[in-house]
Amino acid sequence: MGGGGTEAFPDLGKHCQQPDCKQLDFLPFTCEGCKQVFCLEHRSYMSHSCPKSDHNSRKVIICETCSISIETTGHGGQDEEAILKKHQNSGTCDPQNKKKPICPVKRCKEVLTFSNSSTCKTCHIKVCLKHRFPADHACGRAASSPVSVSVTAPASASGWWNNKFLAAFASRNGQECGKSGGGSSASAPGNPSVKAY
Repeated sequence: MGGGGTEAFPDLGKHCQQPDCKQLDFLPFTCEGCKQVFCLEHRSYMSHSCPKSDHNSRKVIICETCSISIETTGHGGQDEEAILKKHQNSGTCDPQNKKKPICPVKRCKEVLTFSNSSTCKTCHIKVCLKHRFPADHACGRAASSPVSVSVTAPASASGWWNNKFLAAFASRNGQECGKSGGGSSASAPGNPSVKAY
């Protein structure tokens, strides 16, 4: 048998051309880069280490002065610095077109200006006024600070859930967990050390 199929249907299907696979696939995929045939598992460029994986890809660089994207694929091997210099000398690079910074919180598109921005005192990230509190912008240091209302308030609000979890965990391990017994300095989950008003 040549390329694939079975004895009854010799022209049906193709063998995967990945050297360690050779699976007979009745719905084979042809790679757009190397033009070889692969099974479902090896059809992506990365899975079969395609040498021509970037044949349809486009690469761009962003100008720091005017925030415009410049395509580098059609410049015949020029380096990025030479392309940026050519763009800046062409007269189309206008610093007034530079995009204004936006709030770094996911899905927030608020433009940060002098009057509507705030810098977080714990993580030092500049955010919009809507996300100025550490709990609103997933502040990195808020969870690690020793006294934080945002961390202890949810524990007191959902204390019954924590107690249920600890009871189930203790029954699984055969010992009481989370109770302030012999020498443990941790407070019980239902009694937070900092009260939120």
